[in-house]
Amino acid sequence: MAGIITASIRVDQLPKEKFINGKGDAVYYNLTIILNDESRYGNNVAITDSQTQEEREAKKPKFYLGNGKVVWTNDIIKLAEKPVEQSNNDDLPF
Repeated sequence: MAGIITASIRVDQLPKEKFINGKGDAVYYNLTIILNDESRYGNNVAITDSQTQEEREAKKPKFYLGNGKVVWTNDIIKLAEKPVEQSNNDDLPF
Protein backbone atom coordinates (compact mmCIF):
# COMPACT_ATOMS: atom_id res chain seq x y z
CA MET A 1 0.00 0.00 0.00
CA ALA A 2 1.41 3.39 -0.97
CA GLY A 3 -1.05 5.80 0.62
CA ILE A 4 -4.35 6.48 2.35
CA ILE A 5 -6.59 9.43 1.54
CA THR A 6 -9.65 10.57 3.46
CA ALA A 7 -12.19 12.73 1.65
CA SER A 8 -15.78 13.92 1.59
CA ILE A 9 -18.04 14.82 -1.31
CA ARG A 10 -21.37 16.64 -1.49
CA VAL A 11 -23.62 13.85 -2.73
CA ASP A 12 -26.57 16.23 -3.07
CA GLN A 13 -24.58 18.21 -5.68
CA LEU A 14 -23.91 15.27 -8.01
CA PRO A 15 -25.51 15.96 -11.41
CA LYS A 16 -28.12 13.21 -11.74
CA GLU A 17 -27.74 13.16 -15.54
CA LYS A 18 -24.20 11.80 -15.09
CA PHE A 19 -25.26 8.73 -13.08
CA ILE A 20 -24.41 5.50 -14.91
CA ASN A 21 -26.64 2.44 -14.53
CA GLY A 22 -24.78 -0.81 -13.98
CA LYS A 23 -25.90 -4.40 -13.61
CA GLY A 24 -28.90 -4.96 -11.41
CA ASP A 25 -29.60 -1.93 -9.23
CA ALA A 26 -25.99 -0.66 -9.30
CA VAL A 27 -25.52 3.05 -10.01
CA TYR A 28 -22.08 4.55 -10.68
CA TYR A 29 -20.66 8.05 -10.88
CA ASN A 30 -17.31 8.87 -12.47
CA LEU A 31 -15.18 11.33 -10.57
CA THR A 32 -11.60 12.51 -10.63
CA ILE A 33 -9.37 12.65 -7.55
CA ILE A 34 -6.52 15.15 -7.74
CA LEU A 35 -3.54 14.84 -5.42
CA ASN A 36 -1.78 18.19 -5.03
CA ASP A 37 1.83 18.84 -4.04
CA GLU A 38 0.83 21.60 -1.62
CA SER A 39 -1.83 21.84 1.09
CA ARG A 40 -4.52 24.48 1.25
CA TYR A 41 -6.66 24.83 4.37
CA GLY A 42 -5.24 21.52 5.59
CA ASN A 43 -6.24 19.62 2.45
CA ASN A 44 -4.20 18.43 -0.51
CA VAL A 45 -6.80 16.34 -2.37
CA ALA A 46 -9.54 17.70 -4.64
CA ILE A 47 -12.45 15.68 -6.02
CA THR A 48 -14.07 16.81 -9.25
CA ASP A 49 -16.67 15.57 -11.67
CA SER A 50 -14.91 13.57 -14.42
CA GLN A 51 -14.82 15.43 -17.72
CA THR A 52 -15.08 14.04 -21.22
CA GLN A 53 -12.31 14.77 -23.71
CA GLU A 54 -14.64 17.27 -25.41
CA GLU A 55 -15.24 19.10 -22.11
CA ARG A 56 -11.48 19.27 -21.44
CA GLU A 57 -10.73 20.54 -24.97
CA ALA A 58 -13.48 23.19 -24.61
CA LYS A 59 -11.81 24.29 -21.34
CA LYS A 60 -15.04 23.72 -19.43
CA PRO A 61 -14.44 24.62 -15.75
CA LYS A 62 -14.08 21.71 -13.33
CA PHE A 63 -17.04 21.03 -11.08
CA TYR A 64 -15.65 20.52 -7.57
CA LEU A 65 -17.44 17.92 -5.44
CA GLY A 66 -15.28 17.89 -2.33
CA ASN A 67 -11.81 17.70 -0.89
CA GLY A 68 -9.63 15.64 1.40
CA LYS A 69 -6.12 14.96 2.56
CA VAL A 70 -3.45 12.32 2.46
CA VAL A 71 -3.25 10.83 5.95
CA TRP A 72 -0.56 8.20 5.32
CA THR A 73 2.01 7.42 2.67
CA ASN A 74 5.10 5.31 2.23
CA ASP A 75 6.39 7.97 -0.20
CA ILE A 76 5.89 5.66 -3.18
CA ILE A 77 2.90 6.32 -5.43
CA LYS A 78 2.94 4.39 -8.71
CA LEU A 79 0.99 4.93 -11.89
CA ALA A 80 -1.69 2.37 -12.61
CA GLU A 81 -0.47 0.11 -15.37
CA LYS A 82 -2.58 -0.33 -18.47
CA PRO A 83 -2.49 -3.81 -20.03
CA VAL A 84 -0.68 -3.86 -23.36
CA GLU A 85 -2.84 -5.22 -26.15
CA GLN A 86 -1.21 -7.95 -28.19
CA SER A 87 -1.83 -7.57 -31.90
CA ASN A 88 -1.62 -10.43 -34.33
CA ASN A 89 0.66 -9.19 -37.10
CA ASP A 90 1.10 -12.59 -38.76
CA ASP A 91 -0.73 -11.43 -41.87
CA LEU A 92 1.64 -8.49 -42.54
CA PRO A 93 3.86 -8.90 -45.62
CA PHE A 94 7.03 -7.73 -43.85
